[in-house]
Amino acid sequence: MLQINDEIIIPENEIDLRFSHASGPGGQNVNKVASAVQLRFDVQRSASLPDQVRERILTTARNRLTKEGILLIESSQHRSQDRNRKAALDRLRETILEAVDEPLPRKPTKPSLAARQRRLTMKRMKSDRKRLRRPVDPGEE
Repeated sequence: MLQINDEIIIPENEIDLRFSHASGPGGQNVNKVASAVQLRFDVQRSASLPDQVRERILTTARNRLTKEGILLIESSQHRSQDRNRKAALDRLRETILEAVDEPLPRKPTKPSLAARQRRLTMKRMKSDRKRLRRPVDPGEE
C-alpha cells in the first residue's frame, strides 16, 4: 500500500514492479543481481485516483505514459534493488502529488504604457542603426 496523502491510498495490486539487470555501478554483482526497477501504474484504470487527479496526470506526465495510459517509472541509480524500488515509488508519489494540487488559473495581463513606449523607442533606435549601416545610394544625394 502506498500512502499519497490523507485521501489517496494506492493498493499494492495496482502497482506492477519489474526487475532487470542494470548497467552502471554494481561491481561484481552487476551481472548477477537484477537491481534495476521498472514501475508500471495503470492511471486509466486505477480505482484509487479521483477523476481530476487522473486527468491532470494524463496531461502532465504525457512523456512517461504508454498509449494505454500506463505510467512508466524506471530507477537504476542505486546498487541495491530495494533502494531502486523505493526511489521509483517515491517518484510515483511525487507525480501524483503534483497532480493533486490544482494549478492556479492564468490571469491575462497586458504590457504597461511605459513598457510599450520603451519597446517602440528600441525599435526606432534599431531601425535607425540599420538604416545608417546601409551603403549611400548615389541618387539620394
